[in-house]
Parts: sequence; C-alpha cells; structure tokens
Amino acid sequence: MNEKDLRDIIAQVLTEMNVTDKAEPAASATSAASASTAQAAPAQKEADTKKASDDDQFVEDVALIDIKKQYLVEHPVAGDAYYELKQYAPCRLGIGKAGARYKTLPVLEFRAAHSAAQDAVFTDVDPEVIEKLGLFTVQTKCDSKDTYLTRPDLGRVLSDEAVQTIKEKCKMHPTVQIYVSDGLSSAAVAANTADVLPAILQGLKSYGIEAGTPFFVKYGRVGVMDQISEITGADVTCVLIGERPGLITAESMSAYIAYKATVGMPEARRTVVSNIHKDGTIPAEAGAHIADIIKKILEAKASGTDLKL
Repeated sequence: MNEKDLRDIIAQVLTEMNVTDKAEPAASATSAASASTAQAAPAQKEADTKKASDDDQFVEDVALIDIKKQYLVEHPVAGDAYYELKQYAPCRLGIGKAGARYKTLPVLEFRAAHSAAQDAVFTDVDPEVIEKLGLFTVQTKCDSKDTYLTRPDLGRVLSDEAVQTIKEKCKMHPTVQIYVSDGLSSAAVAANTADVLPAILQGLKSYGIEAGTPFFVKYGRVGVMDQISEITGADVTCVLIGERPGLITAESMSAYIAYKATVGMPEARRTVVSNIHKDGTIPAEAGAHIADIIKKILEAKASGTDLKL
C-alpha cells in the first residue's frame, strides 16, 4: 500500500465519522509523518549500509593472539607485576571476566585452541609434506586413525609389509637410525620436521657420525622404535613424533632417543627432548641439541636414566 492509498483511506474514515473538517489537519499530520519517515529513511539506510560493511570486515584470527601479551583484567591492583609473571609461561591467566562469566574473546580463543587440537589428532599428515621431506612411508598394524586411537598396542608394531620395506630400502646397521612419525599430532610433523630433521643430520655429519636412511611411520606410537632398532641394527634410534596437543599449542614435537633399543625394554631407557615448536624450543635449535645428545649417548653407550649428562 502506497502513501496516497493510505491518505485516501484515512480521509474516508474521517468523513464517515462526521469529522470531515478535521480531515485536512489529519491529512497534514499524515503528510508530516510521511515526511518524517522520508527524512529518517536515508539515516536508516546509512546505518544498514554501515552494519553490512561491518559484517563484511576481516575478523582477526584469534588463534594468532599471543596470550603471554594478553592481559584483560580491568582496573588491576598490580597489573604490571602480574603481566610480568605471565611472560614465564603461556597460561590463560589474567583474562578478565564479564560479571561471573568469561569475556567473549577468551572463550573464542579457547574454542579455537580446542579445535586446533582436535584437527591435529584426527587429521593425517599430508602426503605432500612427506614427499617434500624425501621420506618413504611405512605403516604400523593400525589400519585407520580410529584403530590407532583405540588400540595403542597396534601402533607399536609394524605391519609385515613395513618390515619388508625397511629391510629393502634402509641401510642396515647404521650408527644412528632416525625416522619421523605422526603420533598424536599431524600438525607437529608438518610444522617442525623440515627444520628439525636436516639440523640433526647436519649435526651428526659434523661429528662424523653415520646416519641411516630416514623414513616416515604412519600411525606410529613411540614404542615402535624398539622394533625398528632391532630390524635396522642401529646403535642409536631416534624418532621425531607429534605429541598429544594441548590448548597452548597443537604443534609440539618430541624426539625419543634410545641406545640399542629392544622390544619390551622399559620406558626409562629412553631419552626425551620435548616441547619442540615455534613458541618452545625452536626446531632448528632442537635439531642441533638432539645431535649433541646422540653424540653423548654413543660415547656413554647408555640412554634414559642410565645416561649421566
């Protein structure tokens, strides 16, 4: 219904009520209201345009916010001192509150971190990543990610095909055998291996230590290194593996190293370098450190709790 039709209806109603003399003022009032609406229309249109524009604007990726530098408490008593303490660990402290609840931003950050952790666990390593690293792939007795997560024992044993492939493609009886495994974080493999692995190999070369043929184990647990040690006959076996992700990072990698590992040996015989990621131990630096530890293990002929550094 347009404005003219509305005025005609109002005039007719007023005439039937014997207030024809008031019809003109009423029509004037209607016109005034229409004029007011017309004046308001541009402002409303501008507001709608601004809202649409705001909706289209880029929203910062909350996963990229450094929570060490984030302090959301309003009117703190000792804000500077508390902020200084936050620099020692990337914990979710000083995030403030809205009434009795969390603020929106920390909730979004928490959900983003949780999503990243889930993706790291449930996603397989991209085959292109492995190809770029120049590694061939073998698999444990796990036939899927679900089996891997529910049957840790199968993740500690290579498939028959994997055993045969390693025997065919790997150098036997190397001083050091290094391999990479997805573990519980595909993101860790993708983010760190390209820096860690070359650094280890370069470090070992500088020490005059022979390294075997590196490869990738899909659906591997730490314990499968014992079988690999027995197959290759290596003096030292080292696995670079994705660690269980947390809410601080989903890209943490660890190196487990053992001297003459054997199937069924106690976990205490493993030496571990953990927390390898861009916000922890820098990957390239970790590689150099791991090479140095391997050198000491070879000299001491011991690893884990038996190794006295």
